Amino acid sequence: MNDDAWVTYPVEVSVPDIAPYRAGNTGIDYVTTFDSGRPGPHVMVNAVTHGNEICGAIAVDFLFRHDVRPARGKLTLSFANHEAYRAFDPTNPLASRRVDEDFNRIWSDDVLDGDGDSHEIRRAREMRPLIRQVDYLYDIHSMLVSSDPVMICGSLEKGRRLARRIETPEYLVSDRGHGLGKRLKDYGRFAEADASHNALLVECGQHWEETTAGVAIDTTLRFLDCFDIIDPAFIAEYRDDRPLPPQQHVEITGIYTLETNDVRWVRQFDGMEVIPAVGTVLGWDGEKEIRTPYDNCVLVMPTGTKKKAGQWGVRFGRFVD
Repeated sequence: MNDDAWVTYPVEVSVPDIAPYRAGNTGIDYVTTFDSGRPGPHVMVNAVTHGNEICGAIAVDFLFRHDVRPARGKLTLSFANHEAYRAFDPTNPLASRRVDEDFNRIWSDDVLDGDGDSHEIRRAREMRPLIRQVDYLYDIHSMLVSSDPVMICGSLEKGRRLARRIETPEYLVSDRGHGLGKRLKDYGRFAEADASHNALLVECGQHWEETTAGVAIDTTLRFLDCFDIIDPAFIAEYRDDRPLPPQQHVEITGIYTLETNDVRWVRQFDGMEVIPAVGTVLGWDGEKEIRTPYDNCVLVMPTGTKKKAGQWGVRFGRFVD
């Protein structure tokens, strides 16, 4: 296998121009809140946490272009790491994931109140007061490899319950956060079991496949439908009404973190493969074999060969009831 082919995908989607949304109305560039003036939840749809994940921008641009407004409560539409997004180059699409560091690994008050300084930390500090006001957050992402979409619902029952209400995608993934830093969906009250606040992170498919944009729009509409703030006729008109497969729930039990910059997989893994036998060799990290830790191991969001030491190589999971 040509390893480079694993991380080289054509850019099939059109990249929305988000410049018209810069001013917003919140005092935060590229963040707009629509207030119905009636009691109800504050719901947020967030795009481009990573600058080269275009599907979220397509979904939020879709809501703007269709003048979607809440009938009650508030709706916030956000382009988070807009500087990375605006640097996106279809001829080098991997380059604009971030400006300085991963925007989705810094969401703890220890980091944001600390001495660190980067574009992403400054942007998170700017957005944090608004994030603290949000009741329900939908954070739209995509993946490097051409994998089935997954909904990251976290370890709490409230996250799993909300993900089941959306009914799609097929795979729900429970984890206990990201070992390399706290994600936006795990910030503050979103991660408190006794708080009503809730957040989901959707991985809609491969970054630049046309179908990924469709997943982003469809799941966003279904998320909004959970809170009765958007005209149900609009949602019914634009959501995907094809029959849905039953949802399957995968619990992450562990992660393999790369130890070297030299990772070689035995074949291309796209995610959600079930490896029957414990100890199956998946690849090599330098000279070390990467093996499955148990029978019927589910591979969740495996990386390609361009990852470096200290980054996640693959998540190991099990199907659960």
